[in-house]
Amino acid sequence: MKKNNRVYGILAVGAYMANFNADLSGYPKTTADNIILGSDKALKYPMKRMWMIQGEPVLYIKSMQIKEDKGGEKLQPRDLNERYSFLFGSLDEKTSSKEVLGKLFSAIDVMNFGATFAEKKQNISITGAVQINQGLNLYKDTEILVQDILSPFRNSNEKSEDKLASSMGTKIVTDEAHYVYSFSVNPANYHDYIGLANGFEGYTQEAYDKFKCAARVATTAFNTNSKSGCENELAVFIELKEESQLFLANLDRYVSAQRDGDHILYDLSKLAQALEPHYDQIQSVEIYCNLATIKVNCGSLPGKVESIY
Repeated sequence: MKKNNRVYGILAVGAYMANFNADLSGYPKTTADNIILGSDKALKYPMKRMWMIQGEPVLYIKSMQIKEDKGGEKLQPRDLNERYSFLFGSLDEKTSSKEVLGKLFSAIDVMNFGATFAEKKQNISITGAVQINQGLNLYKDTEILVQDILSPFRNSNEKSEDKLASSMGTKIVTDEAHYVYSFSVNPANYHDYIGLANGFEGYTQEAYDKFKCAARVATTAFNTNSKSGCENELAVFIELKEESQLFLANLDRYVSAQRDGDHILYDLSKLAQALEPHYDQIQSVEIYCNLATIKVNCGSLPGKVESIY
């Protein structure tokens, strides 16, 4: 079923003794003002992993292959053309753009987040229906901790006496951080592609429901070494009526996060004040959180708080 109405919302991720999004130095990413942030890619990646595990076709994700190289067979990541061919079959210069576009939209990550595809004389750029901004850490008492790690193996590449000793490493984490993202869903971004792609009729309710599910739990489910301790804490979905002419700026500016005893309190009262004059244009407001660890001050926002799980 086609989806026509727009959605705005907030997604919050907590990181406890974890590093949700590291830069190339291994430290948490920061702005020029040293505010810790998480990129949209850091939030999207666990969603893609979750979809892939569920059997959904996901195009823009790292996948490995054994390929013949000069030194024999080597494990290496697929390039974009190889990933496309792995999912959808071979791609060459004679493949029509209509066919390629249809197959791109059949991938759940492309259907939600869009794509930039330039392979085999195809030059396709799709602005995603779902747009996620950078997520700033709103918790003011965050500290960065550096832990020394002893490897079980010696470093035979050392040229000094240290080559006889076990190698050392570091693990860099935040003691506690709370990243708040703003997102929007605009099905109209795909109107120009209707009729141009095989079988494509626009953004669907099914694709939105899959995004909505992954947005609530994918980070919690993605339990790697650096992401262990990262979890989904809050998700707010504000669905507008189909005929609504309301356009909202980034909603994370209306949110604050602070500790309240054993809980983290997310304050949405400023968001409620901003939306209150426009409730006649809003179809529904859904608020989800981890009820065991999170409190939410909803102000006058309609709708009850439900478990994020």
